[in-house]
Amino acid sequence: MESINENVHLSAGQEIVAQIHQVADQFHLVSLKRQISVCEGLFKGKPLIDVAILGQFKAGKSSFINSLIGRPILPVGVIPVTTVITRLRYGTTERAIITYFDGTTTDVPLEDLGNFISEAENPGNAKDVDIVDIELPALERYPGLRLVDTPGLGSVFAYHKDVSENWLPEVGAAILAISADRPLSEHDLGLIQDLARYTPRIVILLTKADLLTPEQQEEVVRFFRQTLLRRLGREYAVFLYSTRMDTDTLRQRIQTSLLDELSGNRDQEFASIIEHKIQSLLRQCLGYLDIAMQTSLRADQDRESLRQQIINEKTSYDRIREEITAIVRDCQRQTRLLIMKHLNGLRKSLTEKITEQLSVDMHSWEGNLWKLTRRYEAWIAETIEDEIRRISASENKHFYGTLTKAHMSLTRYLEAFRMMLNDNLHKVLGMRLAEAEWKIDVIDPGKPDIKVSQSFDIHWDLIWFLIPMRVFRGVFERYFLKQIPWEVEVNLSRLASQWEESINKAMDSMRSQALGYIKDEIATIDALVSKSGGTTDEITQLITALNGYVTT
Repeated sequence: MESINENVHLSAGQEIVAQIHQVADQFHLVSLKRQISVCEGLFKGKPLIDVAILGQFKAGKSSFINSLIGRPILPVGVIPVTTVITRLRYGTTERAIITYFDGTTTDVPLEDLGNFISEAENPGNAKDVDIVDIELPALERYPGLRLVDTPGLGSVFAYHKDVSENWLPEVGAAILAISADRPLSEHDLGLIQDLARYTPRIVILLTKADLLTPEQQEEVVRFFRQTLLRRLGREYAVFLYSTRMDTDTLRQRIQTSLLDELSGNRDQEFASIIEHKIQSLLRQCLGYLDIAMQTSLRADQDRESLRQQIINEKTSYDRIREEITAIVRDCQRQTRLLIMKHLNGLRKSLTEKITEQLSVDMHSWEGNLWKLTRRYEAWIAETIEDEIRRISASENKHFYGTLTKAHMSLTRYLEAFRMMLNDNLHKVLGMRLAEAEWKIDVIDPGKPDIKVSQSFDIHWDLIWFLIPMRVFRGVFERYFLKQIPWEVEVNLSRLASQWEESINKAMDSMRSQALGYIKDEIATIDALVSKSGGTTDEITQLITALNGYVTT
């Protein structure tokens, strides 16, 4: 079958994914199911193409983006600066949106960005910023694109490296910034190999070119191109860049060769990204089938030994369960504190609102103490229920911080587990599996209930006929008003408790899902290693069929 490109209908890609789906079902390749689902989703929507600028810290990534914008929007400095992922796209008006781990967002002035994205102002991302989005009219030249500034991969701050590497699967196109005054490192080569799994569009940007003479620049560019071709078997475009010398000319070259092409041919470029993702899935499926082929060719008596070499004590399910449980429990212990911290900020205004409303409504109530008490109890129950449900619906976005952190931690753990399994496979069979794209589904907690306490500890309302209301009505009205702070406190605490229970149940569900992924991955390898005997011909036919879809 021809490769999937702009001249081939999406149905061709769907057919390939459908066949991979059948193979995954037949050979119990459960760890492919998530990626199959992702590929199936690629046939829908029209998202922006993320152009990521990556590289070692102090490679000039933020300076390059500032040059494209024409203004120093992103902070630069003599120490590692960028601490969170920052995305820039075209917008009719200038704005910066900060999104936190708990899902809340806030707009900030552009001049305050450093408070959120720089290491100096937000060390180790102590402010729990998930991502920063910037909209600028200056990027009108690039509709359909989004520039992404990432923390330096070689920073002394481990958090920076984790943030950038965890974001790699999102890359649509990549600009790898490397300082021209240092040699091409093994880390650079490894990063390019990682990027090649996610995008067909990678260019090298040699920054600080002003440190070299023209002769040295030509020599360095030639060296990079030759080394990349020799080591990675592929040619990559290499561009010089400097903020101090010929900046406009050098910038224009990469704008014309990459950014303008991506923006001007957005649909074709996005189609190639879809093809690339499907090809990655194909290679991973073929990797599994290669394992099945290797084990099918071995004698049955060798299979158990082979299995034990791949699935060893480091992949002990009991140990993994303890570690994942510890991750979840640590997040769960913080849930109530996070929720109450936000709700306590609402307590005063809610108390004042209900007190003022009761003061107005209560004056129109008529009758004896029994009737007044029943009216108050019905009123406070209805009012508290309305207000608490309103807060639950409008403020729950502030409650998800620990849920988000648990999701991120479990995702990183699963990626580390797969890397360990890959190492074992490489040692035993001389092969590796393509990296999986993991996703933990977050389950929204349900709506909470409320509870209103009785009006009196002693039932004064039962002896209403002994209490002259003309004399004591004011006393009882003041008493009812004094109950409001208590009712608010109790029900906000109850709301926090119910959300805590729901969110922690969601985390327990994520824990179960993560353990399920681990079980499925082990089961996949176990099935391939232990049950492949006698299927060599069938596996050969499947590999031949799937190889027919692989493009060069």
